[in-house]
Amino acid sequence: MRFDCVADPDAGVQAAVAALRAGELVVMPTDTVYGVAADAFDPAAVARLLAAKGRGRDMPPPVLIGDPMTLEALVAERPARWLQDALAEFWPGPLTIVMRAQPSLTWDLGDTHGTVAVRVPDDDLARTVLRQAGPTAVSSANRSGEPAAVTVDEAERMLGDAVSVYLDGGPARDAVGSTILDVTSAVPRILRSGPITLDDLHRFNNTIEPAEGPAGA
Repeated sequence: MRFDCVADPDAGVQAAVAALRAGELVVMPTDTVYGVAADAFDPAAVARLLAAKGRGRDMPPPVLIGDPMTLEALVAERPARWLQDALAEFWPGPLTIVMRAQPSLTWDLGDTHGTVAVRVPDDDLARTVLRQAGPTAVSSANRSGEPAAVTVDEAERMLGDAVSVYLDGGPARDAVGSTILDVTSAVPRILRSGPITLDDLHRFNNTIEPAEGPAGA
């Protein structure tokens, strides 16, 4: 099913939340590119997400949440003061943080090595879905090796019937993926460059190291 969420978001949100709760896949806009989503606590649904993209367990999806307050339920330790300050400025927005996952959580996102990548997207439609559906595994809506979808048409062309619900929120506002910041080590490091720059982050912690090599996809 496909829903025009520019004209009427309510029906699409209801269908998306129902699909996620049923273990099905949903494509929805974010503040960066379009994402394909699955219930983060449904291992079979996450496996379907990876299969739809043509990815293996070695490339686990990040988890999107609708409210920054949800973060502490997903991670093993309270974020450091500097990180709390950075998130207060950059969330909602295109910053993904990698932290140690709460070990008591019963989920299987792939080969995460005990970590989880978390983000709050700056998109009203996405956050409405996330607040109702709960923490959701979301990866860029594309087949592995192809460019990330910036329209729902591109996502549907690549993912087809593997996805139950497509939410059309219009063209993506920013075709660049989020900045990914790993804070699992003593010295934080950018894993992927994106809209939030190293200089932006150095205002909060000047020990953060840059990404190695060219920016990722």
